[in-house]
Amino acid sequence: MAKQALIQRELKRDKLAAKYAAKYAELKSIANDAKKSDDERMLARLALQKLPRNANPTRQRNRCEITGRPRGTFRQFGLARAKIREMAFAGDIPGITKASW
Repeated sequence: MAKQALIQRELKRDKLAAKYAAKYAELKSIANDAKKSDDERMLARLALQKLPRNANPTRQRNRCEITGRPRGTFRQFGLARAKIREMAFAGDIPGITKASW
């Protein structure tokens, strides 16, 4: 089980990224638009730098929904590999069966 502080920090990042998502996307599109003047693009980059660091979506980490484990997490299930294995053997994940050949 991951530390509760780390899980809470990740939830805080999720909220902050959602809050600034529209503004981040707008500034990012201006900064990458070659049709805009250099001054406009530079101002957009400066505005991006002034946003909170945790508002950047790349700072978010995928964690297991059950244990909070940060590594070995499968996006399709939102679970860590160990939990997928346990739940698959128990038959809790539809369509997943143990391989045997």
